[in-house]
Amino acid sequence: MVQRRSPRRQRLQEELGENIRRWRRVNGMSASELAERAAVSRVTLRNIETGVTSARVDSLLAILTALGVVDRVIESTDPYRNDAARVRIDEILGAGGSL
Repeated sequence: MVQRRSPRRQRLQEELGENIRRWRRVNGMSASELAERAAVSRVTLRNIETGVTSARVDSLLAILTALGVVDRVIESTDPYRNDAARVRIDEILGAGGSL
């Protein structure tokens, strides 16, 4: 069974939340304004920004969209944009596999 809570995962949630808070401030938005634009509750936004709890993916994407950074986040998870992953992709495809 996968351990859902770990110190590392908690630290990552807090770091992501802090980055979201910083983006909100860079964009000159209050927490209430961002929550409204993202159509999430103020409590949900606060929990994400503080790393208190895991967020639903759709809530997180809505917040990132409202901040104007969702495309960068999606791009950062694209294996085709990673040199090491592209090597492995070439190996897989070269062997007749598919992704």
